[in-house]
Amino acid sequence: MIIDMHTHLFPTTIRENRENFFLDEPAFALLYRDPGARMVGSDEMVRAMDEHGVDVSVVFGFPWMNPDTCRRHNDYILESVNRHPDRFVGLCCVNPYTREAEKEVQRSLDNGLSGVGELALYQEGGITEDAVQRIEPIMAQCRQKNLPVLFHTNEPVGHVYPGKSDNTLAQIYNLVRTYGENTIMLAHWGGGLFFYNLLKKEVRDVLANVYFDTAASPFLYDPQIYRVAMELAGEEKILFGTDYPLIPPSRYYKEIEAAGISAAAREKLLGGNAARVLSIPNE
Repeated sequence: MIIDMHTHLFPTTIRENRENFFLDEPAFALLYRDPGARMVGSDEMVRAMDEHGVDVSVVFGFPWMNPDTCRRHNDYILESVNRHPDRFVGLCCVNPYTREAEKEVQRSLDNGLSGVGELALYQEGGITEDAVQRIEPIMAQCRQKNLPVLFHTNEPVGHVYPGKSDNTLAQIYNLVRTYGENTIMLAHWGGGLFFYNLLKKEVRDVLANVYFDTAASPFLYDPQIYRVAMELAGEEKILFGTDYPLIPPSRYYKEIEAAGISAAAREKLLGGNAARVLSIPNE
């Protein structure tokens, strides 16, 4: 079974009228002002999954500032999951800096979504202490329901690109240490945080419930990242995620093959680990 843990769906009204959302949503404008920045709906996603042999995709929206847009986007994720219950697992996406975030998470989880994400803290300063405290009600809900939370993270060095936030490794570490009882998934390899599993004290325990997804890896890292991350974090901690439609799964398959990992490790990466995190029967 192949499970893609990191994909984005957008309803028709946003896909066909993206310019209407730029003025009051600077993060959305940053990522999608370029007409070449693709957005897809649920039917196109299913077709792409069939083409690339993906059995299940974890789908979510965008952390909108406007609460109405946020609610309607989460409704679209719910509708998509209900239309394709065997193909989609949905996450609730909110902006933690809005007053409605906690209630929107509760509403979405009560209606059948399977966790929260991708939470992206794009504001200046990265994942500040204030941001960590603001998400406490969201983390509490997921902790009580034993549901995962996916965070946008990125490496704090290297080239700059749209969506690269100001987060530091110390901020990411503080986040996961604060919510050590939650199941946390860090997008984009967690900015490389897994390296510090080599430290003799503390870090392995802090990262006990933390997973790292591979989203955007072909844009960021050499294929050997798969082998290195599995050695340092553990084969059971890496989740296949494409950031589709940013990059198609086929590019990841080629890089995973080039990485030279074992067949057993490949099986865990492509679906076994995600099935465990999401409580999906791995057939």
